[in-house]
Amino acid sequence: MPLLARFLVPTTKCKPPVKRLLIGDTLLRWYKQAGRDLPWRTTDDPYAIWVSEIMLQQTQVATVIPYYNRFLARFPTVQILAMAPLDHVLKIWEGMGYYARARSLLLAAQKIVEQFGGNMPRSHQELYSLPGIGRSTAGAILNIAHLQRHPILDGNVKRILVRYFCIRANPKEKKVEAKLWRLAEQILPVSHVNSFTQAIMDLGALICLPRRPNCPLCPVQSGCQAYQKGMQYKLPLKSVTKKVPHFDHVAAVIQNGNKVLIKKRPEKGLLGGLWEFPGGRVIDGTDCNRMIEKEIGQNLRLTPWFEIKHTFTHFKMTLHLFRGKIGSDKMGSGQIGTARIPSPFQWAMIHQLSEYPFSSAHKKIVIKLQNE
Repeated sequence: MPLLARFLVPTTKCKPPVKRLLIGDTLLRWYKQAGRDLPWRTTDDPYAIWVSEIMLQQTQVATVIPYYNRFLARFPTVQILAMAPLDHVLKIWEGMGYYARARSLLLAAQKIVEQFGGNMPRSHQELYSLPGIGRSTAGAILNIAHLQRHPILDGNVKRILVRYFCIRANPKEKKVEAKLWRLAEQILPVSHVNSFTQAIMDLGALICLPRRPNCPLCPVQSGCQAYQKGMQYKLPLKSVTKKVPHFDHVAAVIQNGNKVLIKKRPEKGLLGGLWEFPGGRVIDGTDCNRMIEKEIGQNLRLTPWFEIKHTFTHFKMTLHLFRGKIGSDKMGSGQIGTARIPSPFQWAMIHQLSEYPFSSAHKKIVIKLQNE
């Protein structure tokens, strides 16, 4: 039995693909008429294309465009980005989420300067070796910037291939993903790979949508096996959805005149490198006041303030806000302003908080403070 047959819907008798697929010309004609006018499509600068590809991971185009424009205005070259402090990069990124992307951009820029003389690598292997650049992202950069023939396999392309070839298996499975990579290679045209790459991305973003594919407008509808068998709404198969856990967190706005206490998160991990107010996840039975006192090593006088609901990728959070002051200086100076605050905490002027990169949830606290 051919390998592909394992992935096809047995009851619909989907046909295996031919070795060389002739959908490229059709897709390119459609793209010429219907392709989106996006700022990163007006350049062949591999640095700008790289920035756009990283931003487009996990973020919608409409959200990315203003961030992309601001980012390139602030960091127009890889050399300038490489010299930037992490705080400055995160501040530009603030609100877009998935901050590991910003940290990886900075690390990769530093490696490009150190190892490649400030020139974006032109080989797939070298690009793939950089932080935050996967196989598909490297292929997209080289396709678009240098017309090199490399397959891509982002979420849009996976969905298109699963439907076009009527693959009834979870695309997240390793064997299925390996098959999709081979199919992505097969459908690549010999020429115009840059336009083809943009075209298939647009097909997934505009026509072959996750829940409601617009099949009547699809330029490759005639060859789509899922459409022919009425299965376009059932594919791709999805993993069993796990219940999203909920966690309670606490944060305290500890004020000393026009200053408040903030801390910087470790650069690795969730929200790495961002600033926030003292606090953390609450375990059942935790005394929130004592928890924060232990964290900063000071006696506190706190009162409840308000709550913030926030959803992350893998969990939901209720952030319980407290507000107050340091009750006394444990070091014995008798002056709150001289209290010895351990690293990574620091006092910050309320009117200057906007200069620090905060997560979306803690940014709401900043806005509330500054609007008082």
